Amino acid sequence: MVVRRKHVAILAAAVLTAGLSFTAPPAAAAPAGCAAPVPSTTRPGYLVADPACNPDGTPFAALTDGAGVPVSRVRTGIRDGAAYRIEVPVRWNGELVVYAHGYRGTGTTVYVDDPALRTHYIARGFAWAASSYSTNGYDVGQGVRDSYALLDVFRRVTGVRARAVYLSGASMGGHVTAVGIEEHPRAFAGAMPYCGVLGDTELYDYFLDANVTAAALAGVPIDFPLSPPADEAERWRTRVSAMLPALGVTAGAPPVLTAAGRTWSDVVERRSGGERPGFDGAFAYWNSARSLAPLADLPFLFGLYPGITGGTGGIAAGNVTDNRFTVYRSTDRRWPTAAEWRLNAGVLRVRRTARADPGLAGIPRVDGRPPVPVLSLHDLGDLFVPLSMEQAYARRAAAHGRSRLFVSRAIRGVGHCDFTPAELQQGFDDLVAWVRTGHRPPGDAILDRRTVADPAFGCRWTAGAHPAFAAPPCPARRLAD
Repeated sequence: MVVRRKHVAILAAAVLTAGLSFTAPPAAAAPAGCAAPVPSTTRPGYLVADPACNPDGTPFAALTDGAGVPVSRVRTGIRDGAAYRIEVPVRWNGELVVYAHGYRGTGTTVYVDDPALRTHYIARGFAWAASSYSTNGYDVGQGVRDSYALLDVFRRVTGVRARAVYLSGASMGGHVTAVGIEEHPRAFAGAMPYCGVLGDTELYDYFLDANVTAAALAGVPIDFPLSPPADEAERWRTRVSAMLPALGVTAGAPPVLTAAGRTWSDVVERRSGGERPGFDGAFAYWNSARSLAPLADLPFLFGLYPGITGGTGGIAAGNVTDNRFTVYRSTDRRWPTAAEWRLNAGVLRVRRTARADPGLAGIPRVDGRPPVPVLSLHDLGDLFVPLSMEQAYARRAAAHGRSRLFVSRAIRGVGHCDFTPAELQQGFDDLVAWVRTGHRPPGDAILDRRTVADPAFGCRWTAGAHPAFAAPPCPARRLAD
């Protein structure tokens, strides 16, 4: 799913989680020509939308060629409270892609839709399957269960077992993908997460970091969690309203940063992946975006403060964020400056009371032990699920001796999941070639600070226009590689 600026949105403070490719569920009433949503058989209070019908009322139908002849066969259904879609090309190569969707808010209607690479999968001979999951919310564990269940659904519906299965997912679906291959190491041949939460709870730490440093630099005292809960949104709005002038940030408009605001930008840059091309434009882009109600008057990053919900909004049994030992830097000097020490002395410190879950409860942990090849893509300017998620996974994989199984590619985009079809297609094709031949494809050295800071970083894998990404153009020599 490609998400550009018109899709950049954040959830209301009371329901914020580790935000992922948010798409509003369809209304409970079915569009004309669609069956009405049916009650879930496994989740009281949930409804399951018609999997044979799109939210706009059009049918989910087989793809056709230029003459209108179907080139695939489709199947839909509902199993254990989750809707599913399956599409098999007429000329099937025997392989299957399971697609895991991203975060869809906390509504009580679940629905299934098509992967961004649907047409490409069918053209390459791959079948695909996708699930609605039986729940909404940031329920990665249920996403893993329902995505894995598709292997059996596919076998039952088609009468055959795929000889190789790939797992792929965007945003929260990237988290599902990373956990899924570790939970079921023999089920999948390869994996392609993109714009994914590959660092599990480290995403919440980033949300915390952005807000506590803003408050410290603006000289505004804050607490964690906010209390009393009944008016936490209004309390946070009051605090943020005091921070904004000191930082030079205005909701809905490009920031005109003060000295404190420039320092804050530098800190966020380093906490989100390090100095890199296009960050100034990305910082302006995301600070110009607004939160959703009830904090629609606040800039985007301020709606991510975990303290609004005390941590994870009930997803995990406690607070998973922690910055007791974090040293915030606004420079890359060898030793912190006096100004940096003052910042660290003034930052609110938070202690975790819960951790990423080793199983599928709460926020499932990503160990970084890929059993199969993993090729991932991430936008340099994404400040919702930032590049640091790739770095977290790369570090974990290296610690477990699995670096050879992970390839990360940086894309010069600014939005969340801001990829062109060509970028996704090349990533998938290279993953398939890797699995089939054993030859690891090239990627980016995302843990090398100098490589990430290079003005041409991200040029090699960017294919097509990303108009909102503001940085000097790629050198001709890189375009020719």
